[in-house]
Amino acid sequence: MAADHIDTLTSIALVTTAALLCGLALIRLRQPAIVGYILAGVALGPTGLKLVSNTETVQVLAELGVIMLLFLIGMELSLRSFKSVYKKALSVAVLQIVAALSVFYGIGHFLDWTIERIVVFAFATALSSTAVAIKILEETDELRTPVGRTTVSVLIAQDLAVIPMLLIIAAFGSGHTAGPAGASFTMAAIFVKLAIAIGLLIAVSLFLSKRDRVDLPMSGWIMSRHEVIPLAALAFCFTWATLSGLVGLSTAYGAFLAGLIIGNSNVRATMHKAAEPIQTILLMVFFLSIGLLIDLDYIFANWKNVLLVLAIVTFLKTIVNVGILHLLGEPWRRAFHAGVVMGQLGEFSFILVAGGVAAKVISPDGYRLMISVIALSLLISPMWLAVARRLHDMAIRKLGVTILTPPHDE
Repeated sequence: MAADHIDTLTSIALVTTAALLCGLALIRLRQPAIVGYILAGVALGPTGLKLVSNTETVQVLAELGVIMLLFLIGMELSLRSFKSVYKKALSVAVLQIVAALSVFYGIGHFLDWTIERIVVFAFATALSSTAVAIKILEETDELRTPVGRTTVSVLIAQDLAVIPMLLIIAAFGSGHTAGPAGASFTMAAIFVKLAIAIGLLIAVSLFLSKRDRVDLPMSGWIMSRHEVIPLAALAFCFTWATLSGLVGLSTAYGAFLAGLIIGNSNVRATMHKAAEPIQTILLMVFFLSIGLLIDLDYIFANWKNVLLVLAIVTFLKTIVNVGILHLLGEPWRRAFHAGVVMGQLGEFSFILVAGGVAAKVISPDGYRLMISVIALSLLISPMWLAVARRLHDMAIRKLGVTILTPPHDE
């Protein structure tokens, strides 16, 4: 028993060290650190060097990382700033989801998929990675430019959409458990929960947006004791997450609401600074766990299918992003750049696909395929931006297209 305990701790220490070293190496190469975290998990995982076989402990920490990620996203969302762009951002996110549902409905109809499987795959592919996209924008010094602001606003809207997506996918599992007789009742119940979640989010947002800053109880006492600040941030996050989970919503939803309240309160700057290191560590564990879940044997045995799906998803996603942004009034150049930056799949795609497996909507092979495609999409994202820019420039030179590069990009 003691040996097993030591082995578990040794495994965690080993993969954490490897992930940190890979992350630092990628940062030196001006690439997102999360790429290094995934590579470390792949190298040390059950189908790599097989130095780590028990991934359950890491997965628990990864789930905490997801909660903290949504907590930080809520904290960073300035309702006053988002209010000026929310219509376009939400419109883009909704159209991205509709486009994904349309594409997968066509595929699913041809392959005789269930509607549940279509929805899960569509939701997973509609999302982009907030962490990767922001890192790319930072490395190219465009985070504060119009392209950066457009991209970030759409990413925030996508993150908001994750909450109802999780609730809907959870309903599929409840429907299977209840059987055909109880499926209708279960779906009705989930729509009630969805309405409550959206209504509560709107109510909280309206309440917070009408005030400069909300004064939280005991904020003065907490701010006067530096050692209490990170504990208070975690307590606030996990209290809301617990309450949300108990009423049948999701812990991620509660964590997001907690972050939203703190982000528009009088302690935002201090709380954010205290919670960010914790979130960074848990986010590293999250992407490390993704690397550990990747089945290299499956990729090698099905590399043609994996690469084909990856290419189709990347190209279609980029084209759809660019088209939607331009349709809603963005100049071609800005729409092209923002669309390519959002061309990868997102970190929450892993969570949605895992939810599909738990709901018995996705088969084990489908799960391994999607995990492989999502991870590879994140890995190639910086390279895809460089390739797309090169192709864009070549097209301009060869075809003499000037519409894509207007003289002034407001």
